[in-house]
Amino acid sequence: MEFVSLLTKLLAMDAAQTTLSKRILSIDILRGLVMIIMALDHTRDFFHIDAMTGDPLNPDTTTGMLFFTRWITHFCAPTFVFLSGLSAYLSAQGKTPGLASSFLLKRGLWLVFVELAIITLGLTFNPGYNFIILQVIWAIGTSMIFLAIFSRLSYKIVLVVGLLLVFGHNLFNLFPAPADSNGGLLLKIFFTASGTVVPLSGNHFIYVFYAIFPWTGIMFIGYGVGAWYKKGYAAERRQRNLFIAGLFAILVFISLRLINVYGNPVPRKEYHDLFKNLLAFFNVSKYPPSLQYACMTLGPAMLFLAVTEKVNNWFTKVTSVYGAVPFFYYVLHFYLLHTLLVIVFFATGHGTKEIVQVPFMFRPATFGFSLPIVYLIWFSVVASLYLPCRWFKQYKQTHRQWWLRYV
Repeated sequence: MEFVSLLTKLLAMDAAQTTLSKRILSIDILRGLVMIIMALDHTRDFFHIDAMTGDPLNPDTTTGMLFFTRWITHFCAPTFVFLSGLSAYLSAQGKTPGLASSFLLKRGLWLVFVELAIITLGLTFNPGYNFIILQVIWAIGTSMIFLAIFSRLSYKIVLVVGLLLVFGHNLFNLFPAPADSNGGLLLKIFFTASGTVVPLSGNHFIYVFYAIFPWTGIMFIGYGVGAWYKKGYAAERRQRNLFIAGLFAILVFISLRLINVYGNPVPRKEYHDLFKNLLAFFNVSKYPPSLQYACMTLGPAMLFLAVTEKVNNWFTKVTSVYGAVPFFYYVLHFYLLHTLLVIVFFATGHGTKEIVQVPFMFRPATFGFSLPIVYLIWFSVVASLYLPCRWFKQYKQTHRQWWLRYV
């Protein structure tokens, strides 16, 4: 409780300096789109019949539609982290370096707390917190803490460190540390985690799914790209830069995938089957986010930003609503999905003996539905959150409470 009280006081210190910022529509459109797609993967986790027993990206066992359902959500986390870095740069404009760094530090600490206390509970519905799951909010929070430090040095250092982390972290796949050493555990947490389990006691564990530094690199690059959005920067030049950078990232992905030597923890597997080879080509590592994965996802994201800057239609108006309040949407969709899971769990005849599962409660391994039903649930959940998100977006636009800067 003392930590929560201290954190609340620290956050409140920004109240006097908080101002309403003008939002950039293309950023909200892209962020909203990936937030909508992200919910598809979490819906699949909770409701698909094979989510707990199969790998949707395994060319040997998957189907084209199942592979696509999982693969398309690969774009969500890196784009979200990249845009968090970009937004951090824009948020710093008009502030002193000290004030901007202080805000990043406090927001980073807040997000780590949210991952531990709020998101973990929404994922597991386990009030005993036997399984603490560290995912994208953890990655963003810890990365913001490092950004708070490096942004005080210089913009160029942030960008260079970001590029070094993204392009160089796969070197640790070539020279791994001993798995049973303290150094090996730290290496996993900071560079190579892919579902690393850290025991706290006999029945309490931390699951580290997101290694810190590869995601920090993506955020730092987003911070670097933020300079293209500063006031006075020519729109045509920004769009050209985004287009060139996006094409370059895609070409790097294709080249590394064809060479098949560096940029992914596991080399691409080759099959005597054209369709399986196609799936294998796009099956790159998210845990941790490999160089090939980052290029495959961030390249199209930057192209999207380049071509949507002047687009304004009904679709962009809808997606930008979700993109304007991503944190609000992210927390709500987990609790809504899991509450719906509990209802369906009992409605389909499952009993109390099946409630306790690892790591999700109310999610037996043999439970679930076909893919079309998963898509129907996903669409219904996203649609049901539109009006709450629109209300909260309008509330943020018309109110100035200090805590709005953190949600």
